[in-house]
Amino acid sequence: MTYERFEDVPVWQKAAQLYEATEVLLENHNFEGTRGFRDQLDRAALSVSNNIAEGFERGTTNELLAFIYIARGSAGEVRSMLCVKECRAKKANWPADLNSQISDLKSIAENCSRQLRGWADSLQNSEIKGQRHLTAKSKYQDEQKKRAATVQKDLLERLSPNHPLRGVRRSVE
Repeated sequence: MTYERFEDVPVWQKAAQLYEATEVLLENHNFEGTRGFRDQLDRAALSVSNNIAEGFERGTTNELLAFIYIARGSAGEVRSMLCVKECRAKKANWPADLNSQISDLKSIAENCSRQLRGWADSLQNSEIKGQRHLTAKSKYQDEQKKRAATVQKDLLERLSPNHPLRGVRRSVE
C-alpha cells in the first residue's frame, strides 16, 4: 500500500499515540523524575513521530530508511528510560496505576519499534528510489508493469482448472 501523507502511515499514528501517552504520564503527579529526565523522555517520545514524518517527506528511500532507524532509536530510548523508572517504581512502591501506565507506554514504544523494523526491512531491498527520483518515464514503466501483471492474472484466471499454465499464476503472485 502506498501512503500519500505521513499522517496516514500506521506507525506514525502509533508514534503519535506514544507521545500522547507520554504526556499523560508526565502529567501524573505521582511520576517522579528530575527535570532533565522528564524533558528527555518528552523529547525522545516526540522524536519518534517527527523522524517518521521527516523521513517520509524527504522523497528518497535512502533518506526515509535513515530516519526510520533514527525513529526506532528514539523508541528504544523511551523504552530504556521507562525501564529505569519501572525499577525505581517497584523499589519505591509507586501506585499500581502508575506502574500500569509505564508498562502500557513501554508496550506502545515496543510496538513502534517492531513496525519500524518491518518497514525498514521492506524498503531495504526495494527497487524504488523514492518520489524525488520518479520521472515521467519511470512512472510510465511502472504503470505498464502493473497493467501487464493485471492482464496476465486475468488471462490465467480464465484458463480451465486443469490447464498446465494454471500453476504459473501462483508463482506470479
